[in-house]
Amino acid sequence: MTPDATPPAGGDVRYPAPALVEFAAALFAAAGCDGDKPDVIARGLVEADLLGHTTHGLQLASVYLAELEAGAMSPRGEPEAVADRGACVTWDGRRLPGVWLAARAVGLAADRAATYGVGTVVVRRSHHIGCLAAFLQRATDRGMMVTVASSDPAAASVAPFGGRRAVYTPNPLAVGIPTGGDPILIDVSASITTNGMAGRLRREGKRFPGLWAVDAEGVPTDDPNALVGGAPGALLPVGGADHGHKGYGLALMIEALTQGLGGFGRAEAPSGLGAAVFVQVIDPGAFGGRDAFTRETSWLAAACKGTPPAPGVDAVRLPGERGLDRKRRALAEGVALYPGILDALAPFAAKFGVAPPQPVI
Repeated sequence: MTPDATPPAGGDVRYPAPALVEFAAALFAAAGCDGDKPDVIARGLVEADLLGHTTHGLQLASVYLAELEAGAMSPRGEPEAVADRGACVTWDGRRLPGVWLAARAVGLAADRAATYGVGTVVVRRSHHIGCLAAFLQRATDRGMMVTVASSDPAAASVAPFGGRRAVYTPNPLAVGIPTGGDPILIDVSASITTNGMAGRLRREGKRFPGLWAVDAEGVPTDDPNALVGGAPGALLPVGGADHGHKGYGLALMIEALTQGLGGFGRAEAPSGLGAAVFVQVIDPGAFGGRDAFTRETSWLAAACKGTPPAPGVDAVRLPGERGLDRKRRALAEGVALYPGILDALAPFAAKFGVAPPQPVI
């Protein structure tokens, strides 16, 4: 998943982050989610909005609630352990909420990394996991480096380089790197953009900023409508029609890490919104030492930020820097939600008798 390029529009209406968490958690609890699932899901979705990933924050809550209502997401229970060799764990997610599963996977991987140096958790048959960047600080706050990758073996919306038919999904990859200051939070995808952003632009009658897709004939286009209809086109891999072999290679690696290691994927022809997930946490203390690791990453961060900016650029930023700045501001002043998010949740709030959050006065 790539970060949203445009901040929320819709005026200065802002909501306290705790109120949004409480609201979303109440909806998921009313929808039947047990244990800590409502709170973890709510915090994960709101975290995405705090960081500015508005297509993968609370906008997904109405989708997830509809999936619960339809029986396509399992609200109760635990993942099944398929394999556990200490440093390596495989779960069958049993279609449980993906945001909750991914958060649990990062926590377990960090616990195992504290013991073995590296902890890897792969989850098959998870439901959709939302914004990958929202999980990273669960590990970086513990001084550990983390990688999270995801794919959906039941969906296809991205064409391989040189092709015109969709074969795989955008396949996001996120990496959290501790430094002496803010962590570096990388969140990219193997495609130029996400399905969520394509859908938003399509609904709003807008076009891609560039030739980010191909139509059914394989001709590059900036029209998101080319992705739907009787003869849909496909999103292009990162690099586009010119250098898309780079995104193509990245996508194949992510497919192998998520579906290949999990032992369940496209070969099984699954159906329904879901995810295959790869999580790996590394404890630098098991290698050259945490102090040495932080010294190196802090030097690199400072060198990048100290680079003279190119014409038209105000300053060189690190991945995640703008998102963390947005998060600090939103926690202090309230969260500006993208228009339509609360409207989409209104029917569920009415059905469950949950009061909507009140804006900051």
